Parts: sequence; C-alpha cells; structure tokens
Amino acid sequence: MSDTTTSTAIDLFLDSICGRHEPGCWAAGAVLDAVVPGWRFSTTGAPAVEAQFRDWFRDPGVLEEVRRHATANGEVVELTVTWVENGVPHAARQAHVLELDGEGRIAHDHMWCGGRWPATLLAEMEAAGNAG
Repeated sequence: MSDTTTSTAIDLFLDSICGRHEPGCWAAGAVLDAVVPGWRFSTTGAPAVEAQFRDWFRDPGVLEEVRRHATANGEVVELTVTWVENGVPHAARQAHVLELDGEGRIAHDHMWCGGRWPATLLAEMEAAGNAG
C-alpha cells in the first residue's frame, strides 16, 4: 500500500507507532506539532519527541492502513493503528506531514489525530457505516 520508496527514518517512525521504539529517526532539534482532540501542542528536541511517542504508543500495535506520499523533503503518512490497552481493543486514525533534515532524519512532524477509539465506539462507527 506504499506510494513511495522506503526511508529508514520513516520506517523507524512507523515502528515506534507500533510500540517498537528504537532511537535514530528524530533529528536533534526535531519538532512535534500535534493536533489532538480538543488540543494542540508542540515539543522540541529528539529526547522530548521520543518520550512523547513512548507515552502515546506504549502498547504494541498494528498498522491496519498506511498510505505514504513522497514530498520534496519528506513524506505525508496517513495511518490507522490498532492496539489492545488494558484488555480493550482500540484504534486511532492519524496523518503526519514529516520533513526530513539533510541527514535523512525527521526534523518536523506536523501531526493530526482523530482520537483514541475504544472497541465500543469502533462498533458504533461500524454500525453507522462510518468505519473503514
């Protein structure tokens, strides 16, 4: 389902969303600019961005959908990730506009997240014909 060639930093980034956190995808001065339900915030620096991703994506997950689109200096990645948290299945839908630095690491992540949806809400969306 990939629309672009593989980038090591972006592959590591996708692994981190699945709970497999390996250092190396973020540039030293990386910026995360995140829009999440009801909030927008940013954090700067590889350690701070990595810590935020470890917090958000602490449970092992699976990428159910991934679309990658090359840009002049990175990629736009659309994804749906699923995971089980405290025994309850969850999913989230996100878009990331990723800009790479000259060394191929992620310098900026403009992120939009639709929220964390537990199994009950996923079932409601499916019943309404709004999932998938």
